[in-house]
Amino acid sequence: MRRALAALTLGAFATIGVDLIGAGQRLWPLVPSALFAAAAIAGFQWVARRGRAGAYAYVVVQMLLGFIVFVGARSYVGATLFLVVLVSQSVLLLPWRAAAVVVGVVPFYHVGMAWRDGLREGLGLLAAGLFTAFVTKLLMREQRSRAELAEAHRRLREYAVQAEGLAVVRERNRVARDIHDGLGHSLTVVQMQIKAARAVLAADAARADAVLSKAQSQAETALRDVRRSVGALREPESRAPLPDALRALAEEASAAGVPTGLDVVGEARPLAPAATESLYRAAQEGLTNVRKHAAATRADLTLDYTHAANVRLEVRDDGTGVSDVDGARGGFGLLGIEERTAHAGGTMTLESLPGKGYTLRVEVPG
Repeated sequence: MRRALAALTLGAFATIGVDLIGAGQRLWPLVPSALFAAAAIAGFQWVARRGRAGAYAYVVVQMLLGFIVFVGARSYVGATLFLVVLVSQSVLLLPWRAAAVVVGVVPFYHVGMAWRDGLREGLGLLAAGLFTAFVTKLLMREQRSRAELAEAHRRLREYAVQAEGLAVVRERNRVARDIHDGLGHSLTVVQMQIKAARAVLAADAARADAVLSKAQSQAETALRDVRRSVGALREPESRAPLPDALRALAEEASAAGVPTGLDVVGEARPLAPAATESLYRAAQEGLTNVRKHAAATRADLTLDYTHAANVRLEVRDDGTGVSDVDGARGGFGLLGIEERTAHAGGTMTLESLPGKGYTLRVEVPG
């Protein structure tokens, strides 16, 4: 817009010069015309970076110079173009009320003409001033909208980068949980079954073979878990109904040396996939911890459907327990269960007392 006003100012100055030379008039009006043009092109840029007081002083000086040019040059086309520039710059620099005063004063430059001619020319100049002010205001609004749109695009790009980074972190955490909860659990069971087989290998070969067979089956399960984790983004996971899946975990834990029971309370009902996965992984991690750390002789799973708003799972053991529950929560497994449960909209708690074992409790909406 400022370049367009500068070009219009130069065009107005050239028009005044041509009119004065062509009419054989005195050339002194070129001096205020040159001052007006220089101020409109160079001075406007300087004033625009200063305060409001400088803007008012600039507009007043330009109005005086414009009046001198208008009266002295008798080049109504060039002088009118100067006034159009003045009105537009007033809208850019001043509050709208002050700019409206400029628009209202400009038509009075025709005072001194015959009243009919002055009225006609004054109304025309008023219309030109109003049109210029309106167009300038629209262009200002359009430029402001473009600046706001550019800023919104910049922020959107920043948000997109942040969202992408968050998605990457969440996916890495999800894969880490899947590997820990699936492969880690299965390999722990395999390790314990192989140890049991080696312990009885010399005394009872048949029993050792049965334990090794279970270890082989568990290794195959671990391989399926790895394949499931790798393909999780390509297709949804399918699993047996939750009570059946937990029953299989209990049988697996019993076969690994810790007798485990399952108690399903209430009528089973379908849950959201995230809730089902959270409960299953909680049971899996809880039983893995029982076998690895609790020194327990028995574990129990309770799946409680009696509450209408949520489903609760408890994993209890009769092991040694600890007094520092917070310290026991530091492993990756429990952290993954807590994250997975929170993602499903639920909560996880861990309770323990020395000699009283652990109780892992997970509640999810359902």
